[in-house]
Amino acid sequence: MTDPVDPIADVARVRALMVEAARAGESISYSALLAQLGHRFTRPKMRAVCRTLGAIDEAGATAGEPELAVLLVRESDGLPGQGWWGGGHAMVLGYDGPWEGPEARAFVHALQQEAFAYWRDR
Repeated sequence: MTDPVDPIADVARVRALMVEAARAGESISYSALLAQLGHRFTRPKMRAVCRTLGAIDEAGATAGEPELAVLLVRESDGLPGQGWWGGGHAMVLGYDGPWEGPEARAFVHALQQEAFAYWRDR
């Protein structure tokens, strides 16, 4: 008997939850997404779900879709975590500012609005 795939690594399920949030015009916190996947928040679980989102967004970019990972945010300030900003990701998207505060919030908001608009009627 084969063990079922951990929901965190289930690309189709995670993608469906993120698309659902985008269609609703809402971001989703790390803990809320993990709870929907049957887990409580831990940093290792958060990192694992981020890896899954990376695969989702890579495939989405190939299909011309806006990224969904920008919708996954911290409860404390409504911004994506450090992993989203790091590795030059924000710079590739055209942003070279702080990871917190009004500039970051405006940048994230614009990307989120793109995702909301794209998924609203799909």
